[in-house]
Amino acid sequence: MTALFDRHREMLDDAVKAVQSRAFWTPFPEVPSGKIYGESAKADGEAAYAALLGQPFALPGHPESRRAGAEVSPFGGALGITYPAADVPALIAAAEAAAPALAEAGPEARVGICLEILTRLNRISFLLGNATMHTTGQAFAMAFQAGGPHAQDRGLEAVAVAWSEMTRFARDAIWEKPQGKAAPLVLEKHWTLVPRGLALTIGCNTFPTWNSYPGIFASLATGNPVIVKPHPGAILPLALTVRVAREVLAEAGLPADAVLLAVDEPGAEVTKALASDPAIRLIDYTGSATFGGWLRDNARQAQLFTEETGVNSITLAATDDYAGMCANLAFSLSLYSGQMCTAPQNIYIPRGGIDTDEGHKSFDAVAAALAGAIDDLLADPARAAGVSGALANPATAARLEGLRGQGRVVRDSAGEGRLRSPLLLAVEDGQPGPQDGECFGPVAFLIAVADADAGITAAAEIARRKGAITAALYDTDEPRIARAIRAFADAGVNLSINLTGNIFVNQSAAFSDFHVTGGNPAGNASLTDTAFVASRFTRVMWRRPLRQAT
Repeated sequence: MTALFDRHREMLDDAVKAVQSRAFWTPFPEVPSGKIYGESAKADGEAAYAALLGQPFALPGHPESRRAGAEVSPFGGALGITYPAADVPALIAAAEAAAPALAEAGPEARVGICLEILTRLNRISFLLGNATMHTTGQAFAMAFQAGGPHAQDRGLEAVAVAWSEMTRFARDAIWEKPQGKAAPLVLEKHWTLVPRGLALTIGCNTFPTWNSYPGIFASLATGNPVIVKPHPGAILPLALTVRVAREVLAEAGLPADAVLLAVDEPGAEVTKALASDPAIRLIDYTGSATFGGWLRDNARQAQLFTEETGVNSITLAATDDYAGMCANLAFSLSLYSGQMCTAPQNIYIPRGGIDTDEGHKSFDAVAAALAGAIDDLLADPARAAGVSGALANPATAARLEGLRGQGRVVRDSAGEGRLRSPLLLAVEDGQPGPQDGECFGPVAFLIAVADADAGITAAAEIARRKGAITAALYDTDEPRIARAIRAFADAGVNLSINLTGNIFVNQSAAFSDFHVTGGNPAGNASLTDTAFVASRFTRVMWRRPLRQAT
């Protein structure tokens, strides 16, 4: 059963090295090029996606009592795909039936299966890109990367950490304790890795694979059957994932029901019933803090790994590349219409302005420059569509409309329907308003503060209180930069300093960046550190006196 492990051992070894070194590495190219994925890959992916529309989605052997699915593309039109749906007891029973064989398979077999699943998912990255685009509103280039290779990287990272943790210690040992003149005590000791139990992965609407793969593959590699519960608006990317996983499991001689799909529709949700079932022992969740709180209160039987809402901030203190700073921020604010968990929202600017390589700039001049940089970036409609994509949820557009009166409009949001550009609002520090919590979508608040240190303090404090996944600082004063590094570390938020090139605060790289720290209210887990993986199994020992050979 270890043939797949042997096939992919080199990739696994390289992944383990990358996790340890934190240097750049990936086996899954992020460029959607025919030279890499095959000359017909783009057309094949589009055709495969089109063939799924309006059809029942096939998952052979999957529990099914009805069909469900009501996805609508943010770019227009219902997908018309229906998926096999089953009641919670049927899903739990199927997963429990698969659990013994998955546990008995052992680390090598399970890790090999995970690596084969990821390799096959990479081959259908163009299909996953189209599926992600039409369920999340991401533009295709981003959907291809985030829904395909980057998500696969995160899954592989979780598998590499799981392998390292499962093999960190010896499985067997001869323990011999000297007893002076008496014969030594000699025991044989054996350790068994015992999975925690059934795992539930609760997907989100905006990054269904990227956010879900770490939990799915960490649980599966460590022997826990996984029930995948997609967001009702973004089922297809995870349904494709489940299908590939089930195919590989069956080919390897293990129960396909070690990976299951839990589909529901708005108004008939099954998430709460699944999450609170006593059989569910692991939950991976990405979404609002409101539902995260419900899980903490009502799913106490399970180990919970969360990424939740937060307020990401940028502090502008000074810069030696004013144009580069504005261009970088314009892209960060516009990318996927602010719908990334890493997107900046609050921008703290000293009331007296900042020093730059172009001279001193007042608060209003900085605000106008940021607005102008966004206008320049989005001036070409084709480029604007490629950067901004569409709003995943129409409620985001409605929320945006209600924000205009919450500050001085520096730049109004343009567009209609689900196509919207960033709204910039100027407010005063300490002024109550929506900037005190997460405002999901294309909006940023330019907050006037007394000075740069006050901005650093305010940004760190809101991360501590409300949570944050990212923070950024632009400054040229090294002692103040050192103070900021300490402040944001204490707040448990990752900090980027003086990004002006083709790297943005929004980006989080697998094998190098730990996504979320688990150190503030934006999430209690980090993708993918030891704690994220090691608590998915326990080590249980049996021992006895060593029998002497006769």
